[in-house]
Amino acid sequence: MRLAKTAFYLWLALLGAPAWPMALEGWTEQRFSLFSSNVWQQSPNQISVQSNGTVSLLWKALPPELWEVTQAEWRWSVSVGVPATDLTQKGGDDRNMALYFVFMPSAQANAYQGASLTKLLRIPEVRVLMYVWGGDAERGAVLPSPYLGARGRTLIRRSAGLGDFAETVDLASDYSRAFGSKKTKLVGLALSADSDDSRAQIRAQLSDLRLN
Repeated sequence: MRLAKTAFYLWLALLGAPAWPMALEGWTEQRFSLFSSNVWQQSPNQISVQSNGTVSLLWKALPPELWEVTQAEWRWSVSVGVPATDLTQKGGDDRNMALYFVFMPSAQANAYQGASLTKLLRIPEVRVLMYVWGGDAERGAVLPSPYLGARGRTLIRRSAGLGDFAETVDLASDYSRAFGSKKTKLVGLALSADSDDSRAQIRAQLSDLRLN
């Protein structure tokens, strides 16, 4: 079965097929507090979040057939959002939404296949690109992560504000720009909303997520 799936993905690539749609249900929530969490609603094509002075994220491990993905596209919208913050400041870095792409070299990707995000983030070789809607930096800025150090970079897609936008990103190019090396295996995705520092509210959605 795995050989058949691999052959199918290769066939799509050779045909120049459109990006592969990602199901936006069945993602696992990771809380940062036992007593508060965002309210998530998942459906096949959309994830909605209500954040009321809270923070949490959803995690989705990817199968090996998608580890070589180099591009991504999605649509997101925010109708209520947090104020602009300094995303380099630990404990003061609220943001409307962030979409994480988690990478590891082949050896670690195989050894930790299907592991939780919490476990993966303890691995020295992991690298994380965080595409963010929020903060006070300009679009296109690449910022250090106050939590992940050299293993993570924040890439600003939208500064704090409201609206509805489509995004297309080149993961290979952004990885090279952020970390100065060639992209490794894309092993998982995560989605967060963060309003716990400002005690503000977020009403947002992510939809039409596709990988290629």
